Amino acid sequence: MSPVISVVLPTFNRAGLLKRALLSVISQTYANWEVLVIDNNSTDDTDQVVHGLGDERIKILKVHNHGVIALSRNVGIKAAHGTYIAFLDSDDWWKSDKLKKSLAYLEKGNDLVYHDLVVVAKQNQQVLWRKARTRVLKFPIFKDLITRGNALNNSSVVVRKKLLEDIGGLSEDPSLISIEDYDAWLRAARITEKFKRIPQALGYYWTAGGNVSNPKRTIETLNVLEERYSSEFQARSIYWLAYTKGRAHYQLRCYEDAEKQLKIVIRNQPSVFISIKTYWMLFIIRVYKVTRSI
Repeated sequence: MSPVISVVLPTFNRAGLLKRALLSVISQTYANWEVLVIDNNSTDDTDQVVHGLGDERIKILKVHNHGVIALSRNVGIKAAHGTYIAFLDSDDWWKSDKLKKSLAYLEKGNDLVYHDLVVVAKQNQQVLWRKARTRVLKFPIFKDLITRGNALNNSSVVVRKKLLEDIGGLSEDPSLISIEDYDAWLRAARITEKFKRIPQALGYYWTAGGNVSNPKRTIETLNVLEERYSSEFQARSIYWLAYTKGRAHYQLRCYEDAEKQLKIVIRNQPSVFISIKTYWMLFIIRVYKVTRSI
């Protein structure tokens, strides 16, 4: 029987974490799947982990992606036999009913489904309360994604393979590394409005290593994104873009640039939570300026 869902799982030197991710797929209550492990020629025990599980539904493909994870994902998409593509990062994992529930929503006519993930920050964590939250997208989907930012956790997404083919897959432009998924959802939203949020947390997002923030790259990639969608960004007040840039400049201690962006945020009346964080950073910047002038 041909698989209905193809799980695309890129990895590089994460053998221990990879096993956890794969076991979470093997334990799914829905069984008609395949996993395509796209290995960036790891030098650890990745091959042994994959073959040691002894499941013929799991295949491993070798690539040299030169740091462009989108290339690995595109290799998986092209090799996939399933009607649907489920994305899973090698350090994340799913609850056992994730695929069953995702498929139920897709079979109702949706083209792309997604959900919250539970945040896990350390091994054997007992209290799991924090979530990597998503939101319900308002119509038109493209406008919502532009004006309010990315709403999808990559390891939660299951999408029709044909939709990914129609948009030409994920961008392999190195200047979009870390936001190539957001760019893909924007392009998909130009084609379909059938995005559906599943109102449950059906997986886990690992933050204990390998997800290192790079504020300099954040600024660079957002500048590229802003240029790509310049007409859409310029036509609207985009506070999340200014906030993300301002926060990145703040982390780099480029306080003048940070202050400029954060003042844009305040003018656009963001949520209470963002307002508090923005005012706090502006306060620290003001204190810094005062102490410098003494």
